Amino acid sequence: MAAVSLSGVKKRFGAVEIIKGIDLEIADGEFCAFVGPSGCGKSTLLRLIAGLEEISEGSLKIGGRDMTKTPPANRGVAMVFQSYALYPHMSVAENITFGLKMAKAPKAEIERRLAKAAKMLQLSDYLTRRPSQLSGGQRQRVAIGRAIVREPEVFLFDEPLSNLDAALRVQTRIEIGTLHHDLGATMIYVTHDQVEAMTMADKIVVLHAGRIEQVGSPMELYHRPGNMFVAGFIGSPKMNFLTCATPTRQGQMVQVQLPGGAALGLPMGAAPWSGGALTLGVRPEHLIVGGGGDAAVQGQVKLAERLGCETMVHMELADGTMIIVRADGLNRVKAGEVAPVGLSRASCHLFGADGGTLVNGSLI
Repeated sequence: MAAVSLSGVKKRFGAVEIIKGIDLEIADGEFCAFVGPSGCGKSTLLRLIAGLEEISEGSLKIGGRDMTKTPPANRGVAMVFQSYALYPHMSVAENITFGLKMAKAPKAEIERRLAKAAKMLQLSDYLTRRPSQLSGGQRQRVAIGRAIVREPEVFLFDEPLSNLDAALRVQTRIEIGTLHHDLGATMIYVTHDQVEAMTMADKIVVLHAGRIEQVGSPMELYHRPGNMFVAGFIGSPKMNFLTCATPTRQGQMVQVQLPGGAALGLPMGAAPWSGGALTLGVRPEHLIVGGGGDAAVQGQVKLAERLGCETMVHMELADGTMIIVRADGLNRVKAGEVAPVGLSRASCHLFGADGGTLVNGSLI
């Protein structure tokens, strides 16, 4: 397997710059996920690594070798697409081994690789079937098997689970995670579903408008976001943001006024803030319906979504801000009620007027 290195990578389509200078290191054997909103450039970046798009500027190395101008077939990568792209007239075995046959690999080697991939993906009993005789999850496994038999240095996945229903997505997500563990392969995975990224990846790259916003482990991005964009993008439901009135700094502490008038002091340390608007961020699971913690705000319940294991409580604060509280599934709060919502300073984040992070919570 191999490490992947991108240095100053840009991609232009005519006069429009889609990828605006990417510097990124993906270690050998690492599972790296690209996430971001639609149009952020994550699939384009994956296609640049695969060689399906030409790099306009910058360089790409795979396994220490410069692959910037190398044809896709010689890069040592295998790609699994969002669409299964299976040949409907071929059997599962024929679909998996088609690339090897085109490369004129020895028959014994083809059979060895096929048997290994089929066993790994639990497809041994389906090798004679056609794609039309398979479920969506089985078809996706065939597409993954086609990549495995090539024994690439790097696996590339472009939203491979988006066509599956919820149950199959969970199952296939587990299978891909197990596959990464078994192969020890370098994998780069593009997804719009942050749950996939959080549960499978060693490293997450958050992209926005063709640039990298932050790179880190799932827990780092969740608990120590570098700016408001990352804080609001990572996590479902997303982080709540409260406008802080008349913030004042006293030494290494900043005093903020929450909607409704409650005051909260937060340790700012040496953060470079000399005044100006502040936004407080707190995640839904760190809010407490009924009050508690270091401060509380009053809110009116607009909707309670009861999911069994948890209840999503949508509330409106005094200044009109809508927040979501992730409460216990047995919580009996009802629409129309007014209730205090508690928060602790250890779970609070502060963002400056430019959206940059000044203070992160101290939970980790």
